[in-house]
Amino acid sequence: MNAARFAVGLEGVGLSERAFQSALAFANERVQGTEPGEKGRVAIVRHPDVRRMLMLMKSQTEAMRALAAVAAVSLDAARLHPRPDERRRHQALADLLIPVVKGWCTETSVEIASLGVQVHGGMGFIEETGVAQQFRDSRITPIYEGTTAIQANDLVGRKLARDSGVAAKALIADMRALSGGLRSTPGLSAAAAVFADSVDALERAVDYVVSQYGIEFKQVSVGAVPLLKLFGIVAGGWQLLRSAAIAGERLSAGESLRCPRTSIAPRSRPRFSMRTMCCPRRRVSPTASFTEPPPRSPRACSDGGSPLPASDRVPHGGADRSAVRAR
Repeated sequence: MNAARFAVGLEGVGLSERAFQSALAFANERVQGTEPGEKGRVAIVRHPDVRRMLMLMKSQTEAMRALAAVAAVSLDAARLHPRPDERRRHQALADLLIPVVKGWCTETSVEIASLGVQVHGGMGFIEETGVAQQFRDSRITPIYEGTTAIQANDLVGRKLARDSGVAAKALIADMRALSGGLRSTPGLSAAAAVFADSVDALERAVDYVVSQYGIEFKQVSVGAVPLLKLFGIVAGGWQLLRSAAIAGERLSAGESLRCPRTSIAPRSRPRFSMRTMCCPRRRVSPTASFTEPPPRSPRACSDGGSPLPASDRVPHGGADRSAVRAR
């Protein structure tokens, strides 16, 4: 069951990454509006709100992936570590994190996929871009292998109340050690202070569950899903802060950390026009001017922007295309 739930959490991570990559590619290619101080129309990746959405998608996906990796390492160490005490410690950590990975990663993937639709605008609401399918695929993941409420009840009942929060408090101690060590680090001191406040909020929530679970079960249970999301957000922030500290060390050593594939920096000019996206049969020559429409294919866009004539399209009933042509 742990493996199945962890796998669904990873599915949420994968769908989030796909939604982000699709949105990033579209934002670099879609030309609409202007930018203050720039001449002519620009790609929407230059618009501040689009960049906000892309950065939110990217940062949350990276946080989810990193937290899932921590859980995966603990699952392996729980089986393979040579020391029994370390195996027990890693098993407790894996048991604690799996409902968080499953519940938080899948719920957040729905939000990220929805942002992907928003970045695409009207193009995200139709089937040709595939973004609507990503949203539908992500929406089922909070239901697979136990709904988010089931994961949250497992977290507060079996993982927090049963062991009096020992595993959670050990994890919180690791988080505090990180925030304390970065308070004097240039560029990260402010983030470390905010993170410390977040850890305080998580610790208060854990203490409440431990003290009240046997007394006010219903009150604790009604806040189980918000607690799970709080746990995921704080644990994801823990991983992002760790990543920022490591990146700072590597940059100081002169390494380059830029990843062109997922960079949100705008390109000099878009590669495709909206006609290319709507009509896959159209192709733009690398030397063609972006402002000029590409040449029309004889079979392209003969009916309302569809790449195929009406006689060649498969009807909703799924009839074979050869039968359609024969008619």
